[in-house]
Amino acid sequence: MRHICYISGTRADFGLMCSSLETIRDHPGLSVDVIATGMHLSPFYGETVREIEAAGLRVSARIPVPLEPATGATMARNIGRMTEAFVDSMEAGRPDVILLLGDRGEMLAGAVAGIHLGIPVAHVHGGERSGTVDESIRHAISKLAHLHFVATPESRERLVRMGEALEHIYVSGAPGLDGLTGIPPLDRVEVMTRFGLEPGKPFALMIYHPVLQETGNAERDTAAQIAALSAAGLQIMALKPNSDGGSDGVRAALDAAAGTHGLHVFAHLGREDFLAAMATADLMIGNSSSGIIEAASFGTPVVNVGWRQNLRERNANTADSEADPAALAAAIGRQLAHGRYPAFNVYGDGQAGRRIVEVLAGKTIDSALMHKFNRY
Repeated sequence: MRHICYISGTRADFGLMCSSLETIRDHPGLSVDVIATGMHLSPFYGETVREIEAAGLRVSARIPVPLEPATGATMARNIGRMTEAFVDSMEAGRPDVILLLGDRGEMLAGAVAGIHLGIPVAHVHGGERSGTVDESIRHAISKLAHLHFVATPESRERLVRMGEALEHIYVSGAPGLDGLTGIPPLDRVEVMTRFGLEPGKPFALMIYHPVLQETGNAERDTAAQIAALSAAGLQIMALKPNSDGGSDGVRAALDAAAGTHGLHVFAHLGREDFLAAMATADLMIGNSSSGIIEAASFGTPVVNVGWRQNLRERNANTADSEADPAALAAAIGRQLAHGRYPAFNVYGDGQAGRRIVEVLAGKTIDSALMHKFNRY
């Protein structure tokens, strides 16, 4: 039996991968466990390691790291701390494949640990652009990885141009889309009531994370979005940000406005509740990848703010805006006037987990896979 180890540091990456991890678990030729670190272990962020266990997945190690102060220096130091701890865990468990998602520091640490232990690294969502530090981390992981599960053909071609071997790149689609088409129709009034919103008024789902290069603007830009949404007559259902550098500024703006502007702030939502909010919202705003990727499957209008998702492939439901008040007002107005979009998504068809499992179960692990070199 081939043993897969997935590394998870946030509610977001686990929510995207949960369905795929369950599919791995249920395959007769595979087993899976999860190394949990970062925000998962913090009561402040909801101690979401419990959601991993509730999904019936084994947590093989818990790697706590300091999350404060929320600065780039803390993030950088934690990569070193996690690398050392991941090596210890991987040496003890000897997984056959390390599975990683996206562009966060814990994934980079996992890739560094894996290659130095001679363990194949499989990377999901490589080849995408964003124009911030996230893009550099993402491409670094891709250059360390042996297997690539990309969301779109464009991402595959970018990895090929980066020197990765075509025969080791698979267009799986985005794992976060798996299961979305099977969600039964939702009662909007019931969903809004569940979250304390007034059913007779429109509402926006807001998720805004700090951009490391622009931490000084985080509080101002968050406040500008709240003000623009309020001026447009929208109730606001806002999720608190991740723990990255600048997150204190986002939280300060949310805390200052809580109870005013129709603002309802949530530290964490389970995947089911999060999808229900996304599916029924009149508008989604901020800079979460879920607005770029998953929201299109529901046709939810999205205003993407700032640079965090710069250059990523767009669906028709996404409008981009700077964080200044006039630009936000114009973008929000256009999206509300348009209303819902057709549910079409360039990021896949909701079958990513099946494709990932087929490769993980059947791929030959030999010197041709493990001896990497640039193909250009």
